[in-house]
Amino acid sequence: MQQANDFREESLTLKAVIKDLDDGAFEAVTQFKGWTINDVFRHLHFWNKAVMVASQGEEAFGEFFQGVGAHMTKGGSLPEYEKQYLEGLSGGALRSAWSDLVDETANAYAAMDPSARVPWAGPSMSARSSISARQMETWAHGQEVFDALGADRCEHDRIRNIVVLGINTFGWTFKVRNEAPPEPMPYVELVAPSGELWTYGDLQEDNFVRGAAVDFARVVTQTRNVADTALTVMGDPAETWMSKAQCFAGAANPPPAKGSRFKVA
Repeated sequence: MQQANDFREESLTLKAVIKDLDDGAFEAVTQFKGWTINDVFRHLHFWNKAVMVASQGEEAFGEFFQGVGAHMTKGGSLPEYEKQYLEGLSGGALRSAWSDLVDETANAYAAMDPSARVPWAGPSMSARSSISARQMETWAHGQEVFDALGADRCEHDRIRNIVVLGINTFGWTFKVRNEAPPEPMPYVELVAPSGELWTYGDLQEDNFVRGAAVDFARVVTQTRNVADTALTVMGDPAETWMSKAQCFAGAANPPPAKGSRFKVA
């Protein structure tokens, strides 16, 4: 399954930017909810563990998820639970454990039937969508790490998996907010990192999103406010969507405020 290799390659790109960090540098605070780099990698590592358990079936995943669900119901924070579950794993040891599990996860999903159903915190997903979601999470949370370290990421056309998640969750963006999706769904025209043109939906001259695929991915993963991108957004449905787009599961989450997410100089 190509998406499993894309997840691996996305993780390797992220690994490269942290390979020389000492343990103290992992305590640097990012622009994402005050999370440290340790928090980011514990989060990625925990949910990579979760997707491996999910590949074993609904019963195994239900047992795994019970703990985090109970913790959140009591008002606990996700980073707090992840740190507790991973017994405070941090720094170089965390980097190694995360990297090893990335390989294990990619190998496991590469061998799976892409259409096999995999349980998750919300609705079940296909194995293809599940591992694509891991790539999306790695890319999205990787953004706050690259930003915190003042580094640029070399983007690749594998970002198309994230773009497709963004397109496919148009309705989810509104459902999670108990809102009706605006109609019609906007036309989307994006330029890939390679320069290839990607289009989605029917051409509409008064309802569209156009620009770089990377900018679109940043908006739907909420790593940038749409106002901080070069996207061209035309029409009420398109503007409404881009103002709150959310391609990930969980409760409704507001996008970052304009100017609040950027590469540190």
